[in-house]
Amino acid sequence: METANFKDWTLSKLDDAFGIRQIWTSETLKKWQNIQIDITENETENLLMLQASLIRGGKAWNEVELENKFISPIVMLARIDDEEMGYFLERPLKAVVGNYELSGIVDGVIATGFRDPKKPFFCMHEYKRSVENSGNPDAQALAAMLVVQKLNDNQKPVYGLYIVGLIWNFMVLEGDKYCVSKDYTSDSEDIFAVFRMLKALKQIIKTELM
Repeated sequence: METANFKDWTLSKLDDAFGIRQIWTSETLKKWQNIQIDITENETENLLMLQASLIRGGKAWNEVELENKFISPIVMLARIDDEEMGYFLERPLKAVVGNYELSGIVDGVIATGFRDPKKPFFCMHEYKRSVENSGNPDAQALAAMLVVQKLNDNQKPVYGLYIVGLIWNFMVLEGDKYCVSKDYTSDSEDIFAVFRMLKALKQIIKTELM
């Protein structure tokens, strides 16, 4: 059995090693994108405040600044955390998938538990500007999602996200197929679509995955 870190992969290598393939339309992804979620006046004000800071200095931020000044505040604004589930940062994930022991640190994960993650449902990887950082962000997110799929072993979709600078891409893994969303640009009106999808995650997890 080979051991491999999430950073070791590209999408092509994942396809070959695990017999998965990318598809270009997904009813599950469409449903996630189109769930009707209200955004309150207070949430709108906070999103615009965070976005203004991003527009002013975001292109010069490092990864820690991007995470702390923009990504995590938006996730927390979506009120993911409660006594049943939470949003956890820099947590390890590991499982044997096929002929590999896949492992790594996930930038963000939504899982049951409020002190420590128990059952994960959503994985996120974020980068400053480009794939020049360390590894491929899409492949790192998908590798972590394969681990979640193996750990849960319930035939239900796994949800994910990778962020490269200002660009957010959402992902869904179902069985041996995965789909990646269009680009959402966080310095534009897309920020409201991004926020709706983050808020929808809690609803999806509570009603369909837990």
